[in-house]
Amino acid sequence: MNWTSLRAKPRALLAAAGFALAATLALPVGAQAFDAGQRTEIEGIIREYLLANPELMLEVQSALEKKQDEQKKASQARTLSEMKNELFSSEHQVEIGDPNAPVTVVEFFDYNCGFCQRALADMNKFVEEDKNVRFILKEFPVLGEASLQAHKVSQAFNRLMPEKAAEFHRLLLGAPGRKDGEVALKVGESLGADLAALKAESEKPEILEGLKEAYRLADGLGITGTPSYVVGDEVVFGAVGYDALNTKVANVKSCGKTVC
Repeated sequence: MNWTSLRAKPRALLAAAGFALAATLALPVGAQAFDAGQRTEIEGIIREYLLANPELMLEVQSALEKKQDEQKKASQARTLSEMKNELFSSEHQVEIGDPNAPVTVVEFFDYNCGFCQRALADMNKFVEEDKNVRFILKEFPVLGEASLQAHKVSQAFNRLMPEKAAEFHRLLLGAPGRKDGEVALKVGESLGADLAALKAESEKPEILEGLKEAYRLADGLGITGTPSYVVGDEVVFGAVGYDALNTKVANVKSCGKTVC
């Protein structure tokens, strides 16, 4: 291979050297096309060129980010299609608002998420002012053991007293301080739940099924933090606020998508 001629063509050099190195590494031991000295020279050429042209790393990073974004969107679309029932009609979820509302906002939340607590007012405003919007709440404990225990009690309360699940959610999420299983049990008891029955229900193995379902959904949707939303055909990350959510909701009403 004529490395001198390649040095005069930087991009061709990078491509050829990279291909050569990749091909070399892919060959089984004993069948490699280049000896140790040649491989060292190839690596040196690549390093030399990249140091002289560091802007290429930005191009590589941009291409990587674009590819990852395309993969994430494909995974989101697949999840929205294949797991539609789990997302919108699960037995484990809590619904707030008119169940027949034409627009649904799905929210993934953690009871110890400060941003979720602030976003509670956004949900309340929607369901109080717009009967055409309902919220589906997905228990998604990501902030440690205390959150997990609080969510287990929440799931148990929803199984035992579904008619008061929305009230439980508002009280527990809106409560000050750290929320754990004991705090959640006290909230449930204040709403009329039998404390012993609620505790026993929260400790049943099947109580974790709803949380596992939420984790599967979140994985497919690329959700790693709270709050996160699904509005129409879009996954929305973070506490974006009422106005931003309302714009997307209005577009869904108008054209069926968050961007018309």
